[in-house]
Formats: sequence, structure tokens, C-alpha cells
Amino acid sequence: MIQLKFKLLFFTSLFLVTFLSTKSYSQVENDGWVSLFNGKDLTGWKQLNGDAEYKVENGQIVGVTKTKIPNSFLCTQSNYNDFILEFDVFLDPEINSGVQFRTNSIKSYKKGRVHGYQFELDPSVRAFSGGIYDEARRGWMYPLSLNPKGRTAFKNGVWNTCRIEAIGNSIRTWINGIQCANLVDDLTASGFIALQVHGIGNNEAHAGKEIKWRNIRIKTENLEKERWHVSSKAREMSYLINKITDNEKRNGWRLLWDGKTTKGWKGAKLNHFPKSGWEINNGVLSVLATDGGESTGPGDIITEDVFSNFELELEFKLTKGANSGIKYFVDPELNKEAGSAIGCEFQILDDKNHPDAKQGVKGNRTLGSLYDLITAENLSTPGRGKQFKGIENWNKARIVVKDGKVEHWLNNEKTIEYNRFSQMFRALVAYSKYSKWSKFGQWASGHILLQDHGDTVHFRSVKIREFN
Repeated sequence: MIQLKFKLLFFTSLFLVTFLSTKSYSQVENDGWVSLFNGKDLTGWKQLNGDAEYKVENGQIVGVTKTKIPNSFLCTQSNYNDFILEFDVFLDPEINSGVQFRTNSIKSYKKGRVHGYQFELDPSVRAFSGGIYDEARRGWMYPLSLNPKGRTAFKNGVWNTCRIEAIGNSIRTWINGIQCANLVDDLTASGFIALQVHGIGNNEAHAGKEIKWRNIRIKTENLEKERWHVSSKAREMSYLINKITDNEKRNGWRLLWDGKTTKGWKGAKLNHFPKSGWEINNGVLSVLATDGGESTGPGDIITEDVFSNFELELEFKLTKGANSGIKYFVDPELNKEAGSAIGCEFQILDDKNHPDAKQGVKGNRTLGSLYDLITAENLSTPGRGKQFKGIENWNKARIVVKDGKVEHWLNNEKTIEYNRFSQMFRALVAYSKYSKWSKFGQWASGHILLQDHGDTVHFRSVKIREFN
């Protein structure tokens, strides 16, 4: 009898263990998570572009760098739209890498070049891991100059746990539980996932370095309940064209140009918008080329409203050799003669091809500079150059003015900071062409201006928020 009871107890316990184990496994499946890697081989993956080695060791995918080849990508055979992706990564500290998502390879685009969003893996002192780079297309979309806290997330020499939430036009990233990126962009909605081994050129010292991935899983259904809380440190950065996100609305942003009409704008020396020379086409506001002179064509345009403390953001696209500018604290009454209206200027310039880049003092007329006063440099990441995406590409400008402190940002990295009420600023003005205008740059408020300098330049997504 005792033996029978023992057997019954044993089989009951065995059943319960089996049932609970099965139940636990079923919960994982029912939650919708699917492994993208079986831990044994590369079934479900294909390699594109470069021929760096990918192998499976100890339940991990291992990528190995190789000289004289382009970037290599191990890609899922399936495409994904909305998803949450998680993975662990271990990276040699001498090389960078990335994980592609919503990425594509089509013959009509650069002969099949892999292109799309990349979750950056950056072990260098720059520390942009978790930032979002647009591979082979638009470059940096969310550098971690926007989120200093995020730059502390990645750790060298250990496994790092990473997460990507790509849901609709919202793309957010985390490393080790710290949010890194908070991007809004709608250019590409679907594509494959890929593990990158970055090209190393001819650098033999970097050959044979390894990147390891494990625990790669994805979820594509019932995503809203799985979304993580957004950190206040991760500033939202939107690339929606002529639109304001719900979050931006809550934070006081509004469109300064509606993307369709001339409402809210007029000529700097007119009581109406210029009748020709400025063009609105397909959501883009363009000043058209004339003779390359300062306001010798249709003239500058200014906002009808004036502003004091504000944050202004817009995108601009230069044609070759073009010159223009964004001015603020503009007083259109100061110069009714030839030339541009007077105000502080965020210089917009093709530094490579326009002669003005070599004028002034030590580059203080180059792109992103406070024109003729302070030279632009990369203040967000010392040692890294200004981040210009080139002519015929869209670039993002941002100007922040609050309680006297002013910042210029170019493609989400700071290029200028100054206090417009400081002794240093007044000294700079005293030795510039602005010296004849009393209290230049220190007026309580002024218009915002887009400059006609005789070259074709395009603008869009002009938005602003005001501070109390």
C-alpha cells in the first residue's frame, strides 16, 4: 500500500511538472514572441552585400570582420512591419556594428545596396549605441547628442540587452533598460532585419574581430500593451513632413508654415507676400535663383508675428553653391535700402562651393554659424565635424532662444551657443558689420526670416514653440 501511494505520488508530481512546464511554454507562445534564431544554424537568414563570415557557436550568431569588403548583412528572409524586437549583443570594443530593421535591398536602389533604419552599436567614446542611423540613405536620424543619458546605456566587455519598438511611425530603442532613441519617421514601413558586420577597409589590425548575437526574438501582434514607458530624457525627434505629432502639440509646438499657403508670412520690405520668386510646390517652400545677390530678387520673407523666447525647427535643402540664412530677432525697419533685413543669422551655405565660406573671420560665415560673429563647430561631440548631409539632401536646423541663451543645432548636433546679453556678445558685435545698429541682437522680440540670397534653396517642416 505504501509502495502504491508512493507510485501515485510520483506520477502525480511528474504530471504536474510536465503540465506546468507545458503551460509555461504555451504562455510564451501565446504572448506572441517568436525566436528568429534557432540556436543551431542560420536557417531563415540570408547574406547580402559583403562576404564577412557569419557562423554559429555556443548558441550564438558570430560575425567576423574581414578586410577589403563592404558592409555585410545577415538578413531575415521575412519582412516585418510593426514589431518589438529584442536581442543580446557582445561587441569587440575596437569595431562598431548595427542591427538593421525595416530595411530593404532592391536592384533599382544602388544595385541592391542594403538601406534603411539601423540600431547603432558604437563602443567608441562617441557612445551613440542605440541611436538610429539611416544606412545608405539619409545618415543620422537620431544621434545620441539628443539624449546624453542614453549614451551611458551600452557597456563594453559584457552582453548588452537591446530592444526596438517599431510601431507605426514611432521608433524607440533601449539598451539595458535605458531608453536611447525616440524617433518619429514614416519613410519606410516594412523590411527585413539584418545583423551588420561593418566594413574595415584595409585595416588588418581590425580583421578577425567578432560581434556576437543571441536571444533574438520578435513580436508582431498585440504590441500596444507591451510598449515600454517613454523616458523624459529621450527627446522625441520627428521627421514627419509639415506635420505636428500629438506629443509636439502637448508641448506647445505649431507649424509656422502650413505647407500649402503663404499665410503668416510676408515680404521683409513689403506688406504682402512676394508675387514671384518664391514658390510653393508639393509641400516645399522654395526661393528661386536670380543673380546670387543679397535680396536682389524677390526679397526675404518674414513672419507676420514676432517672437522672444522660442524654439524653431525646420528642414532646408541647398542647391550647389547656394547661400541663404535663417534670421531671428529681425527688425525690418532698420534697413529699407538694398540688401537683407537685419537680425541674427543661422548661416545656410554650401561651404565647399560658395566663396563666402572663406570670408569673414576664421570661418564665421560657414554653415550653422552665427553669421559674421561666431564660427560653427560640433559642440555635442568634440572632435567630430559638423554634420552636413550634403547639397540636394534635406538637413535639419534648430534655433533655441531662452532668457538670453541661444543655441544653433545642425542635424541634431549643437554648433553654436552664446548669451546675447553678455559682454562677449556685445564685443563681437562691436567689431562686426552690425556695430552701427544699437543693441543688435538684444531686442526684446523680432520676426523670423528666410533669406533670398539669389540662389535656389528649399524649406519645409517649419515649426515653432514659444517659452514663457
